[in-house]
Amino acid sequence: MTTGCKTTTVFLTVLCALLLTILGLVQEWPTWVWPALAVLLIAVPAAVFKIASARRGPVPVEYEEQITAAPFERREERVTCVALPSQWADYDFQFSATVRWYPLDAGGDDPIVNPAGLAVDAVLDRARAITEQREPGRASLVQHELSGALSRMRPESTGHLQVMAEDVTLVLREHDQERLDKLAEVRKDKAVWEHQRKYEQSKREYLGEDVLKDTGSAVVWWLAKNDDHVGKTVADLDLLAQLTSAANDTDIPERLRDMLAQRSGEQAVPFEREPTAADHFEAFLNGMGFTDDDVRRFMAKQIADVIRTQMPHATAEEMLRRYDPPADFTGDDEDESSAASPEDPDEAAGGTPRA
Repeated sequence: MTTGCKTTTVFLTVLCALLLTILGLVQEWPTWVWPALAVLLIAVPAAVFKIASARRGPVPVEYEEQITAAPFERREERVTCVALPSQWADYDFQFSATVRWYPLDAGGDDPIVNPAGLAVDAVLDRARAITEQREPGRASLVQHELSGALSRMRPESTGHLQVMAEDVTLVLREHDQERLDKLAEVRKDKAVWEHQRKYEQSKREYLGEDVLKDTGSAVVWWLAKNDDHVGKTVADLDLLAQLTSAANDTDIPERLRDMLAQRSGEQAVPFEREPTAADHFEAFLNGMGFTDDDVRRFMAKQIADVIRTQMPHATAEEMLRRYDPPADFTGDDEDESSAASPEDPDEAAGGTPRA
């Protein structure tokens, strides 16, 4: 019989004794009844205890004490500011929590352990397995994830304890958070700059490869931009031609030059170009007053012969094409021309005779 049963039996015996005593006093039982009643009250509980022991058999003292002992209370340990790795190197989380545990059934041969150390180590292992896969910029989100993952009692690796954690907090160091905020701002600025660059690049490709590909494309584009106002487009034709040639780094085609000259009533459209050697030679002849065509041909032929010996023939050919000397113009013809005409070339050109 357990201690609880014994206590209950004694309590009932005392209660019965009190009731019988009260009843005997009220009924005025005879004197001999009182000793018999006392013997009965003592014999009945003893008989009950003996019968219960015979039916249940002997009970070990240790087992009886274990059954009747108070429930074993769970234990707890508070950990604060424990560094746990994140997915980024050198950016650690700061972990704090209340670790709770209770022991599992252990055999008599198990070694003595520190349950607080085992419980804290088990919780940190479970937390680290999660944080090292997470980015440091999401500390608040990872905190809620840890609260759910650590809220369940689970056995630790040695099998001695069931462990869980409560009141979980997870933060970054202040200077690490400031660095992350700066990096986020830089990434945002870079994204905006990339979009602007791509927009400008796309706009340049559109203008260079489509709109200003040639004058015709530019005219069609300008016509669409001005709501089919043909008069304005025609008025801006020379501007579009110059813009297209500048965009493609080419000269305006001759056909467009002639068309633009006719449209504006001018002799030619005033386009600037680099003077050539033939232009400089022309300016020299005009400056010296050599207006006779034969003289100009003669001098062009002589200069062209000299140029051929000093540099590529392109300049000489240009001068010959400009002044168009006869194909059979030679030095002998020059001597015959000089003998037939007693005048000096300078006199023919209106100058003073040579001395």
